[in-house]
Amino acid sequence: MFADRLIESTRKYGVLCVGIDPHPRMIPEFFGGDTAQGISAWGEAVIQIATEKVAVIKPQIALFERHGSEGIKAFERICKIARERGLLVIADAKRGDIGTTAKGYAEAFLSADAPFECDALTINPYMGMDSLQPFFEAALENNKGVAVLVRTSNQGAEDFQSKALDGNPLYLRVVEALKPYSSDFIGKSGWSGLMMVVGSTKTDEGLSIRTASPRSLFLVPGFGVQNRSVEDALVTFKNGEGGIINASRSVTFSKRVQLAQDRNAWETAISEEILFASQTIKGAISVQKSAK
Repeated sequence: MFADRLIESTRKYGVLCVGIDPHPRMIPEFFGGDTAQGISAWGEAVIQIATEKVAVIKPQIALFERHGSEGIKAFERICKIARERGLLVIADAKRGDIGTTAKGYAEAFLSADAPFECDALTINPYMGMDSLQPFFEAALENNKGVAVLVRTSNQGAEDFQSKALDGNPLYLRVVEALKPYSSDFIGKSGWSGLMMVVGSTKTDEGLSIRTASPRSLFLVPGFGVQNRSVEDALVTFKNGEGGIINASRSVTFSKRVQLAQDRNAWETAISEEILFASQTIKGAISVQKSAK
């Protein structure tokens, strides 16, 4: 099961997930700059450095799509290379649609011969449960996972996700609707590979989601750039387990990394940023455990 593979890998390398987000005008010229070839070379270099340092990477497809068909090829290559190197890949595509359209998306990412084969895919539940069913079916059939947007960290999330619906915020109603499906994804580790994206910076919201879904693995974004401390990011974890914490710009585009003048300096900076983020999380987990 996907959940077991993730837990096994995070026990070995820690819960840090590195986001592969090739932002406009941020790719160094020694990789080829902000071109399809540049983002491909840059992403492959990040993966090479992340190998055996982290368990998971999360490439953001939108930042590849802006380069057209060549950008899509770069995304496909990044997913393939990462999996060949033993990294788990969560494709950040936030797909969600109905009927045959959803099935098409599921086949593209989660089928056995998917062109963008990954280990898990982010999906959007806010069109209803029928829009998620094809993803669930494909994931279970092919030993993959899904990561459902539950409570996101963007400011606009307050517009709908936090609004009350029959006495509870909408995001908790989503958790309730997912619960019957979550058990199908539970592995020997006791965790469910029907992941939930929990990006809220409010710890009480994260804890309420954990209470409602105690076995779901969480994907926690925003560490390092959204005024979120590592302690806040870990609040829903149990003994250091319970999901992954994603860091993107804070690792791949830190000030030190951006100041690198050549490939060697860049590689050193990226490597040290990944190790620092990972060690910071591991240190916070140790403190959390010793406090109990």
